[in-house]
Amino acid sequence: MSTLRRVLLVVAALLLAIPLAPPASAAPVLVWSDEFDGPSGTKPNSAKWAYDIGNGSGGWGNNELEAYTNKTSNVALNGSGQLVITARRENSGMACWNGGNCQYTSGKLTTYNKIGWTYGRIETRMKLPYGQGIWPAFWMLGANIGQVGWPNCGEIDIMENIGREPNTVHGTIHGPGYSGAGGIGAARQNGQAWSAAYHTFSINWTANKIQWLVDGTVYQTRTPADLGGRTWVFNNKFYLIMNLAVGGQWPGNPDGSTQFPQQLGIDYVRVYQG
Repeated sequence: MSTLRRVLLVVAALLLAIPLAPPASAAPVLVWSDEFDGPSGTKPNSAKWAYDIGNGSGGWGNNELEAYTNKTSNVALNGSGQLVITARRENSGMACWNGGNCQYTSGKLTTYNKIGWTYGRIETRMKLPYGQGIWPAFWMLGANIGQVGWPNCGEIDIMENIGREPNTVHGTIHGPGYSGAGGIGAARQNGQAWSAAYHTFSINWTANKIQWLVDGTVYQTRTPADLGGRTWVFNNKFYLIMNLAVGGQWPGNPDGSTQFPQQLGIDYVRVYQG
């Protein structure tokens, strides 16, 4: 055997002995976003967002006191790259569940009938409002709600905060047999009020698993094993909602300490997949 051939055989043997590293997984791809760039006082992109209007059925099912509008006094870009949803104490001129007209106005945006997703990293950067009876939320509903109703469609609450808990945000899932007060979730505490600065709230959502994150740190994971045999309804298409409610069964109503107007600042909303 020639010396060259002997060297080639040794090199080949050494290469075969080296374990191959697994291929690097592809980074998630940004598939949809809104950065809320635009002139101050303008409405959000109507190709991406729709409005819910009024007080809904039974105060959106929660005895809420606000009437949602599509007015720029309640929902508008601020000209600095953020969308601002503003809750105001004023006569809405719209009927409230408890009789008369709702005495608060605010905003609620949704991607219903525009776009939805199955799985991904769903993320927003927000600065929360504060005060008794104030209830901001960033959440998702199953796109089949029109066919199966709630809670069978499923609900993923990515972030909720109630004003009497200024240092606490909640992440929760709701579905058949685990809805309302029976939703399954956890809270994340902060050393200062969430209203003091912008924070990033997100979920990592895959088949049969949802993780909740604040500022990039996972604080909760849910899988079908958490449901005690009840049905996991989170492998379907969901759409986004963000709103600023006033009053309701969970947060309670505003009182003399609550200051208005209150504002929910949204720096961006982004959806990654892959």
